[in-house]
Amino acid sequence: QVQLVESGGGLVQAGGSLRLSCAASGRTFSSTTLGWFRQAPGKEREFVAAIGWSTGGALVAGSVKGRFTISKDNAKNTVYLQMNTLKPEDTAVYYCATTQLGLRIGVGDYFYWGQGTQVTVSS
Repeated sequence: QVQLVESGGGLVQAGGSLRLSCAASGRTFSSTTLGWFRQAPGKEREFVAAIGWSTGGALVAGSVKGRFTISKDNAKNTVYLQMNTLKPEDTAVYYCATTQLGLRIGVGDYFYWGQGTQVTVSS
């Protein structure tokens, strides 16, 4: 069992920044990948970024590349998503999730999910 708790969401103006955190507890394994996804109202949940817990290898979606950065702190069992130059289209609920399958972008490849944190970007 893995528990994931996201935090750091909020309301920000376009061009601003936010840093999301995902604290993991429970049975986290060295082969785990932690990913960030987002879901806007009326849209499918989509991949944002992922990072290997032990390797540090990362993958970032093209739509946010150059603006979003994923990082981790193994000592704190926490993964971060630094979001810069935010746009109104980044408005969504952001979720973190884990998979044992490596750096994957498919929603169905991830097994454990957090409850999500709302990010709202005003124009």
